[in-house]
Amino acid sequence: MPTLLHLDSSADRLTSRSRAVTAAFASAFRRASPENTVVHRDLHADPLPHLPDASLHWAARLRGTGAQPDPVAEELQQRLVAELLDADVLLIGVPLYNYSLPSSLKAWLDHIHVPGLTAPSVISDAPLAGRPAVLVTSRGGDYDKGTVNEGRDHATPVLELILGEEMRMRVTLVTVGLTLALASGVPALAGSTDRGEREYEHALRRARALAAQLGSGMTTP
Repeated sequence: MPTLLHLDSSADRLTSRSRAVTAAFASAFRRASPENTVVHRDLHADPLPHLPDASLHWAARLRGTGAQPDPVAEELQQRLVAELLDADVLLIGVPLYNYSLPSSLKAWLDHIHVPGLTAPSVISDAPLAGRPAVLVTSRGGDYDKGTVNEGRDHATPVLELILGEEMRMRVTLVTVGLTLALASGVPALAGSTDRGEREYEHALRRARALAAQLGSGMTTP
């Protein structure tokens, strides 16, 4: 039974474009096969605590002498790791907040990036190697090459590093920019409304196509 783990992190529950695109992906994934399952975790509505003990960054066998993390915190981490390991496809909505990750998403990342459990170490390989991870990134402005914001997206590279390089998942990006083009008080984006809408429609189409492909068992995005 193919399973999608769907994570949202936007604080905007009404007009978020990352939420809209991840919702379109999840719906298309369900439609791809009657056996498909979607597990949804809203990291903003139900935020995770910050990792309370540094020893939880490591699998139990790799922790230092005397490490005694709170059993409740360890049980939560184990549930989150199991939820990820049980998923055939990972989908994350990643709005850009102050040029970086929403803190709710960073808390999840700190819980699940664990050498010895999800990342390679002396006691484990990479159990998630090759598994698809789709990142739906939304950015208020224009971050294209040659713009003033070029290189200021510090969220996507972190996720590509941890999920892709460290955990060896197969990362695919679905990006929509200029999400603030319709907002008042943003004169720098005046005249970008049409382009923003085009990017949004393209992201929706791409998300649905990827979901149909992955939901039907095809492994190459």
